[in-house]
Amino acid sequence: MLVPHIIKELQEIVGTANVATDKADLICYSYDATQQQFLPEVVVHPATAQEISRILLLANRELIPDIPRGAGSGFSGGSLPTKGGIVLTTERMDRILAIDQENLVATVEPGVVTEQFQQAVEKVGLFYPPDPASLKFSTLGGNVAECAGGPRCVKYGVTKDYILGLEVVTPTGDIITTGGPTMKGVVGYDLTKLLCGSEGTLGIITKIVIKLLPLPEAKKTMLVLFDSIDGAARAVSSIVGAKIIPTTLEFMDGRTLDCVKQATGLQVPDAARAVLIIEVDGDREFLDKQASRIAEIIQPLGVVETRIAATPAESEALWAIRRAVSPSLRKVNPDKFNEDICVPRSKVPEMIRKVDAIAEKYGIPIVNFGHAGDGNIHVNVMIDKKVPGEMEKAEHAIREVFTGALELGGTMSGEHGVGIAKAPYIPLEITPQTAAYMKTLKKALDPNNILNPGKIFLDS
Repeated sequence: MLVPHIIKELQEIVGTANVATDKADLICYSYDATQQQFLPEVVVHPATAQEISRILLLANRELIPDIPRGAGSGFSGGSLPTKGGIVLTTERMDRILAIDQENLVATVEPGVVTEQFQQAVEKVGLFYPPDPASLKFSTLGGNVAECAGGPRCVKYGVTKDYILGLEVVTPTGDIITTGGPTMKGVVGYDLTKLLCGSEGTLGIITKIVIKLLPLPEAKKTMLVLFDSIDGAARAVSSIVGAKIIPTTLEFMDGRTLDCVKQATGLQVPDAARAVLIIEVDGDREFLDKQASRIAEIIQPLGVVETRIAATPAESEALWAIRRAVSPSLRKVNPDKFNEDICVPRSKVPEMIRKVDAIAEKYGIPIVNFGHAGDGNIHVNVMIDKKVPGEMEKAEHAIREVFTGALELGGTMSGEHGVGIAKAPYIPLEITPQTAAYMKTLKKALDPNNILNPGKIFLDS
């Protein structure tokens, strides 16, 4: 446990009301979406970069682990206090500081909730595309730390594509800025890109400069049912090959469709074994033409049924089907391991076949859905941890899923990050030389290994 004088110093920095040591409070910051739990020794709620700087100076002096945390919605354990220490939450840093409509740039603090930011910029006719599934509660600081994605990234890209600059407190307590509000800038190393996706191991983000786009005039949503996953995947390639880049190309395999049908009463033809949710956006006058062209392109590929939303309410109803996926999976088994492999989009059917073979080999259900437009598959290994041997089966299955993705030229994680969940598998994808290069950066920037230790590399 931290000695009283350290708690007193923390209270002097942020105020007594913003330091929590009661176990009930600590428990609230001990877990994330992985449902693993590690109790911190203290939770601190700073409000400024200067306060965070002082906390990190204290942490370096006393060699106390310091773990930055946004909303704790991550799937890889990146915000878990695995070594105890101080959880530093950015909840109080939740201001939208500026929206520059003339230059299409916004400046925010890290605790701003993603959806609330999107709504704020859309009120003035602007658009922030990244849309992780957790957008209703995840924060922009966490999105940057994990380089979050979402359905719209097939057309618009991921979080790092919209981050122009950062204010950051370094692991040793310095306050630095990277990048800035201009669309171009090549002075020095691109520290902004380095920090985006670094999972809170190289600095604590205290301010974010974000690129915005004009808000698209309208959108049109389609739900297409196919008789096979191969047909759905060929449809994706055919659409892109026709020089059409939809806003989203979401897919669900047959197992996922069965789960949604049971959970929601969704009525679909018996022949349907895969689903694509396709959305296009842009000028209103072109959307009907584009939707018709897409329907024409994919019709020969085993289409069973096509539903096109005519109103915003109908569009919302189609997306409600996609949002029902994760809750519906609990009907398969109570415990879920949600992995987010990514393969070249043309390899999606082959990867699904590999996953089906793994599921059969270990006798455990594996349900697949995700972002077909960029080959990002959410592989959900469903088990009951109370059943003896199920955890061991899941671990073997997950390793084989990762190996299969890498064999197809893919990656173990498209958007969830490494954290602690994927750290044991790092050697499957990253060579010892590359890992050593990354560790050299970490050691140089964080010589006392204060900031989020044990993440990405287990020996860090």
